[in-house]
Amino acid sequence: MNILLHTCCGPCALFPLQQLRTAGHLVTGFFYNHNIHPYQEYVRRRDTAVQMAEQTEMPLIMRDDYDLEGFLKHVAADPDSRCSYCYSSRLRATAQAAAEGGFDAFTAALLYSRYQKHDEIRALGDQLGSEFGVPFFYQDFRSGWQEGIRLSKEQGLYRQQYCGCIYSEKERYWQQGQATR
Repeated sequence: MNILLHTCCGPCALFPLQQLRTAGHLVTGFFYNHNIHPYQEYVRRRDTAVQMAEQTEMPLIMRDDYDLEGFLKHVAADPDSRCSYCYSSRLRATAQAAAEGGFDAFTAALLYSRYQKHDEIRALGDQLGSEFGVPFFYQDFRSGWQEGIRLSKEQGLYRQQYCGCIYSEKERYWQQGQATR
């Protein structure tokens, strides 16, 4: 199959890319991560996705939109449901790009992370696949967590320290700051 892989960052896409290629699939990456905060972090992740794509010879489609205000507009009233909006907005953009690009299926590097809600991602992917007429390819890539870390270090890729949004940044660093007081 010709699969479009939502690539949230370079390191998280390495193991899924490896697995998909090993299974004989053609893979193109799709970078769309409008909610990463702060902007400098967004740029580092974008540039690392490009670096990874070049190193692995993976074609990469860039949707280089930074829309912090749009993200906040959708989640500020209920920050606890931010992940649902994040999954939905990014998977919707991926499904649309897959349909427009004539791909056989789409999937997400989010499925590599042991911190993401796989059941929700899968349900959203299936729903969007039906809506856009392109199947969602589900595979649990979490078994390769350590392998992905090893590969990303081996390739010298920037490894982020939090999921990406302003709320996850706060969760990551606020607790550290409290511990040092």
